[in-house]
Amino acid sequence: MINCQRIALLIPACNEAESLPKVLSAWPHSVDRLIVIDNGSTDGTARIARGFGAEVVHEPRHGYGSACLRGLARLASDPPDIVAFADADGSDDLACLEPIIDPIAENRADFVLSRRVPTTPRALTPQQRFGNWLATRLIRVIWDGPYRDLGPMRAVRWRHLVDFKMRDPDYGWTVEMQIRALHRKCRIQEVAVPYRPRVAGRSQVSGTLAGVFGAGVKILWIIGREALEQPRRHRRCKD
Repeated sequence: MINCQRIALLIPACNEAESLPKVLSAWPHSVDRLIVIDNGSTDGTARIARGFGAEVVHEPRHGYGSACLRGLARLASDPPDIVAFADADGSDDLACLEPIIDPIAENRADFVLSRRVPTTPRALTPQQRFGNWLATRLIRVIWDGPYRDLGPMRAVRWRHLVDFKMRDPDYGWTVEMQIRALHRKCRIQEVAVPYRPRVAGRSQVSGTLAGVFGAGVKILWIIGREALEQPRRHRRCKD
């Protein structure tokens, strides 16, 4: 809890048993509720998460967005004030989460996301760098958005997140959230954070050509869809 604001952290995970110990060992004490969404793992991910005191929910439908939606459904009966998201592969350092949450807890922002600063050249692949550049450029041209990254570690006020009516089940979740925050004219900030290579294994997105292509197509599709639907969603966040 920060400034009497209750904070929940959602971490989608699929076969991240090797990475989770490093990730969860940095779980900030300010987080009141940690939920790991097991997205069809077969390697003991859920057991390890419980060992670190996390709540575990299961989402059998593969997809980052599906996992996040399951986590939000778990929170709905006792919602927090702020919801944060982070990856389970060790690339995000949870020790950097509080600087992302603070602007919201101090009522200086409604939505804050990480701007990744690679710690090594291999932390972000060339495909990821190009995809970030293209997506943020399109968002800037269409909506005058301030984004420089699609950083997965982020935080948002619960009531605004509910108002976003998120629906994408997979690769388009992060960009959908960023565009809808613009539609609602939320107060947005980016915070630079170190970004590391994943601890173990291979990314299901950036680690394969099929994953890279699928993610790229989906992100472009989401941007196009949101551009067409924007007039129906253009209203301001209310404090």
